Amino acid sequence: MQASATASVPASSSNGGTWHIVSFVYFTFICYLSIGLPLAVLPAYVHLEMGYSAALAGLVISIQYIATLASRPWAGRISDHAGAKVAVLWGLTACTASGALLMAGAALYARPWACIAVLVASRLTLGVGESLGSTGSTLWAISSAGPEYTAKVMSFNGISTYGATAVGAPLGVVLSQQWGLRSIGLVTVLIGALSLAMACGKRPVAVKPGEHLPFLDVMFRVAPHGMSLALSGVGYSTLATFVTLFYLSRHWTGAALCLTAFGLAFIAARLLFIQTINRFGGFPVAMACMLVESLGLILLWRAHSPWMALAAAALAGFGFSLVFPALGVEAVKRVPEQNRGTALGVFTAFADVSFFLVGPVAGAVIGIYGYASVFLFALVSVVTALGIVIALAARRARAVA
Repeated sequence: MQASATASVPASSSNGGTWHIVSFVYFTFICYLSIGLPLAVLPAYVHLEMGYSAALAGLVISIQYIATLASRPWAGRISDHAGAKVAVLWGLTACTASGALLMAGAALYARPWACIAVLVASRLTLGVGESLGSTGSTLWAISSAGPEYTAKVMSFNGISTYGATAVGAPLGVVLSQQWGLRSIGLVTVLIGALSLAMACGKRPVAVKPGEHLPFLDVMFRVAPHGMSLALSGVGYSTLATFVTLFYLSRHWTGAALCLTAFGLAFIAARLLFIQTINRFGGFPVAMACMLVESLGLILLWRAHSPWMALAAAALAGFGFSLVFPALGVEAVKRVPEQNRGTALGVFTAFADVSFFLVGPVAGAVIGIYGYASVFLFALVSVVTALGIVIALAARRARAVA
């Protein structure tokens, strides 16, 4: 695979068209569709059908991000040294394998601990697939289109991420209701194998020459931006992990539609306001977005009807929409071009920390204060992220002055 990465074409800034970028971030869509399909099904499956605690249900979802977090730096190094195409191929292979393990876990339902063990293995494999596939496809698109299209690539990559969740969550519910958990695994295997074949047919982009910064140097440069991303992402991760149980506690129906509303609003904001990052800068856009996301979380915390919760989820999605590309553009400016893959991996890894910690921590908060309190917890996290961004913007203003 590494040999194929060197027999490639150089990047061209004329390749910044929408469809050209979409042809690469499509692979991110497939990775996150694999994640979205079981997202609204597994918590209820573990908690209600198998009878385990809400904390364990959250852990089964969140444990995926242990593997994602651990493999992000590795995915970045593979992308920088062996080529982004190699990372994408390995990532899609892992996503396909996670679907096969999900099928095996469903078949072991009569043996609860064996079932849980295989489901955890599926989630860990999916976490590796996420880090390799999403980091690789993002760098592949940026390298092909040119660095001046970084914000556009990150925006379309995010549309793929949350669009896949918006499609995958309700689709997974339908599949589970009609044919059981096993059918979700089968669909994951089919879409993963097809996309793997498509990726094999695409031409790689040349690896950037030059000396690479030490990993710790890259990490420290990107860490403040990543920490803000992680705290801002708590809103989405609490919604994704616990909205099903929140709805059930209120005797409401249609929990998966909250994820759809979040995803659709997220996509709409990306399409309407993507140019604001280049026009106003990453930090001002991130601050405005976090304020909107905070308003959505306040409404979600105080929601007294499913329609209010649906509208609040959409507002939170609209607010969170540009946080990743706005902060990501600022983060990659901190490293040389040949270190972009590692920087992207480290930056995104902070979001994985958010997803991993939210499951057990928010599960404990729910156990003490009830399901609605999890959105107050998310609100505090987003406000903290806003404070970090304000400090970063002030530091840069002093440096420029």
